[in-house]
Amino acid sequence: MTPSFSPHLVNDAFGDPGLYLEIRWSRRALLFDLGDNSALSPTSLLRAQDIFLSHTHMDHFIGFDRLVRVALGRGKRLRLFGPPGLIANVEGKLKGYTWNLVDGYPLSLEVHEFYPDHREQADFHAKDGFRCHPHAPIPADHTEVFSVLQEPALSIKATALNHRIPSLAFAIEEPFHININKVRLHEAGLPVGSWLKEVKRLIWEGQPDSYRWDATLYFEHRQETRSFRLGDMKKQFVTISRGQKIAYVVDCRYDTENERKIIALCQHADTLFCEAPFLEQDSEKAANRYHLTAHQAGLLAGKAQVQQLEVFHFSPRYTGQGALLKQEAHEAFIHTQQERHGTVA
Repeated sequence: MTPSFSPHLVNDAFGDPGLYLEIRWSRRALLFDLGDNSALSPTSLLRAQDIFLSHTHMDHFIGFDRLVRVALGRGKRLRLFGPPGLIANVEGKLKGYTWNLVDGYPLSLEVHEFYPDHREQADFHAKDGFRCHPHAPIPADHTEVFSVLQEPALSIKATALNHRIPSLAFAIEEPFHININKVRLHEAGLPVGSWLKEVKRLIWEGQPDSYRWDATLYFEHRQETRSFRLGDMKKQFVTISRGQKIAYVVDCRYDTENERKIIALCQHADTLFCEAPFLEQDSEKAANRYHLTAHQAGLLAGKAQVQQLEVFHFSPRYTGQGALLKQEAHEAFIHTQQERHGTVA
């Protein structure tokens, strides 16, 4: 069964943090953090029109400039989601440039920032030199884990962690996974094609089995329009299973509150991408700098009962010791899993 989400780190474990997550069925991508993103091609970067910022320290935000530069001449709307202060940070970045020749450009930025009791939004348009257009605040009760983006096919939730400033951790999840049986399609004389995206969309939207629609099918030498009933499609060609979940945690220290929030957000994730800048022998230094150790990352992954842990954001002080950081995280992860199952030797 092909997963819907294909995530990978933008850089190696010692580079700037960032996660690029491709959504296979839509040719769309999501980008988590905007550090150095020169490893992403312009085509890849343009697919990521929704960007989620943990915070705006330089190694998480310096790639904003390249993002805007690549998207500037395109008819794009970029949406950025992040912690308090993001709107002012974006405005400050944009004010650092002169925009007298972009009044005909179609690029727009939509920026959202999340407070404990409300959400704020501001828009920036190339056509007026990226002046800030704030919206009225929207009241919200942002509990420890809150919704950032909700769509029929996926949801993105966040929690604010302590990094001496709020640093958002994120989790993206399918409500359920839809698999189309291509062998059965072939046996029924139906082609694979973009019309199947419509089938998935209708199921995610919760349309009733009685729903009918017309689809254009493309065969080898002809196209044909046919009418389908959703219930028949589901019965013959669709398998529905547990949805995929990916979590992303960076820049926080290990304390009781952060632990509780991370476990709640990342519970049962298929993959947790978690920072691990320090070795456990330097745990005091990690705590003073509001970061995790590799051991702590493994401990959190085990407590959250994730299936797979990927550690990154290694401190340059450990250059050449990346394998040691990974080993420490893996050992803590496995040991915590064994403790939970009562299988510790």
